[in-house]
Amino acid sequence: MPATTLRVLGIDPGLTRCGVGIVDVTADRRARLVAVTVLRTPPELALEQRLLAVGSGIAELLDEYRPGAVALERVFAQHNVRTVMGTAQASGVALHAAAARGLAVGLHTPSEVKAAITGYGSADKQQVGAMVARVLGLDEVPKPADASDALALAICHAWKGPQVGAPAAAGGLTPAQQAWRNAEKSAVKRRLTT
Repeated sequence: MPATTLRVLGIDPGLTRCGVGIVDVTADRRARLVAVTVLRTPPELALEQRLLAVGSGIAELLDEYRPGAVALERVFAQHNVRTVMGTAQASGVALHAAAARGLAVGLHTPSEVKAAITGYGSADKQQVGAMVARVLGLDEVPKPADASDALALAICHAWKGPQVGAPAAAGGLTPAQQAWRNAEKSAVKRRLTT
């Protein structure tokens, strides 16, 4: 892999279905699919065994593909507490697997990923999937949606972070990324002062 390429492993966490997508992204933002899969566990399996299976699956993929970065969907409150708990628990084992390998993890909200991939923070899953396929030059949208979402997370992370090979004087950020960072900082300041 060239030095100007960043390999990112994206994780759409879940207990029943945990999407994992790996992409290589160049400094000019071109993305290439490396691998995509969905780790599955049956609901009737004991919770600790399900978490072990998800964690082991993620660990194997980290060891096989050796990404330079990991992107994980940030857990947010939903109406279904059981779903949130499973997602949070799967996120915990993913964070552990990444940390055990010395990898920092970027946490991204669903709306942040949608905005990065489609330009619209309220895009639906079909729109995100279509753009993932387009960005990666695929003939069809990866299925199920967990696979497409994991790839979207990986692409978002690579596009938002410092670009590989970008000049240090620019802080490694493109003008669009710097504008995004400035907007995020302003939003945080507004929340703190209100």
